[in-house]
Amino acid sequence: MSTTAFGADGARDFFQALHRAFDATLARLAFAPEAIDAVLSQAFDSFHGNVAIQCEDEPALACARGCAACCTLRVSASAPEVLLVARFLRAIAPPLRARGIDLLGQLREVDARTRGCDEARRLALRQRCAFVAQGVCVIYAVRPLACRGHASHDARACADAADGLAAQVPHSEGHRVVRSLVQNALQSSLRDAGRTWGLYEFNHALQLALADDGAEAAWLRGEDPLAAAAVHDIPAAEMAATFDALRPATA
Repeated sequence: MSTTAFGADGARDFFQALHRAFDATLARLAFAPEAIDAVLSQAFDSFHGNVAIQCEDEPALACARGCAACCTLRVSASAPEVLLVARFLRAIAPPLRARGIDLLGQLREVDARTRGCDEARRLALRQRCAFVAQGVCVIYAVRPLACRGHASHDARACADAADGLAAQVPHSEGHRVVRSLVQNALQSSLRDAGRTWGLYEFNHALQLALADDGAEAAWLRGEDPLAAAAVHDIPAAEMAATFDALRPATA
């Protein structure tokens, strides 16, 4: 978890303040489905409210509507993020299907090609995200933190990277750091609340959530209906030790 944008003390203070806010929300709503909306509203608001401050000295972003060059990357997300998107897809998929757009079919096709791929293999496939239509993200309003935290200063470099012509893209360090702090605070708070707190491969986890009408309720009870899609880039014990060292004293 980098602290470049905040400085070490500022990053810890931000992490702990957000941790406390998540703790309060999860304690108040407990097993209610509204807990998913509430903690993610806090997470997204905190990300967008702080990223501008942390990026004040950075060059302008090159990201714009219609650019989906980075949408070939593997996306990892927490259970609340997956469940929120699954809920959104259940609402918008039928009317879109009536217009000839089969989002769930596209998701199945992309997941079949990408399931089990690590970061490098996923990028090498150059497989566009199932939710990009005419360069626009269909799930933009509920997109995961991983997507919100990936921002570039050079559109040409992004396009070259997507075509396998460049290995490095000048990205926004502020976006990356704020996303990491928000996501880690959420994970740590979920862990303390007895919910599953790891990360999942987005496409696979969505398939699992969409196939199980009881996935939300199971997760709220502390079960892990998305376990088959878990990613283990960082061992859980290592993450837990980091969270234990950073959590607020009252958490």
